[in-house]
Amino acid sequence: MPANDPHDHGSELSEMQLRVKALETILTEKGYVDPAALDQIVENVETKIGPHIGARIVARAWVDPEFKRRLLADATEAVNSVAGFDPISSHLVAVENTPQTHNVVVCTLCSCYPWSVLGLPPVWYKSAPYRSRTVIDPKGVLSDFGVTLPAATDIRIWDSTAETRFLVLSMRPPGTDGWSEEQLALLVTRDCMVGTGLPKSPEQNKPGAP
Repeated sequence: MPANDPHDHGSELSEMQLRVKALETILTEKGYVDPAALDQIVENVETKIGPHIGARIVARAWVDPEFKRRLLADATEAVNSVAGFDPISSHLVAVENTPQTHNVVVCTLCSCYPWSVLGLPPVWYKSAPYRSRTVIDPKGVLSDFGVTLPAATDIRIWDSTAETRFLVLSMRPPGTDGWSEEQLALLVTRDCMVGTGLPKSPEQNKPGAP
């Protein structure tokens, strides 16, 4: 049944949402779950984590050489020092794109993903085709995302695990000299922090640009 179909009992919730609600009710009644803690988790997911956090991190690295050094040396420490949310529980590694090397992140076993800095993983990241093709045909996968790299650029694949997650530090777009950290953060996309995209150009960030 489609997720947005109304059910016979008049509920607007999908079948999956009804199951989650029922499970939440049972766990709460048995004392296994604190409703206040659940509400806090939901609030964190909706407002306190997401790609805007990662974008701030990347933009900070573009304008602050010392922070960039710290980020590449120990991303967990560097991110926790500025993010303003609960500490990252898993080990975060930042990998830097250069004219010689382009980094792409995948989780070949499941869908391990740095939620704290990128938010919820996109559907394609969890899909079997992405998880399998990325390691055997990375240029083909990047082409599917509209990314074409110079022939001499090496593509390095990073396989996330439950213990280690990765954040791609893209190259700063040309034409952004003198831009503030806040302005630069608007050029950073979720996909470029996974490696399946590139930052927006200044022209793409103009009002009305596609």
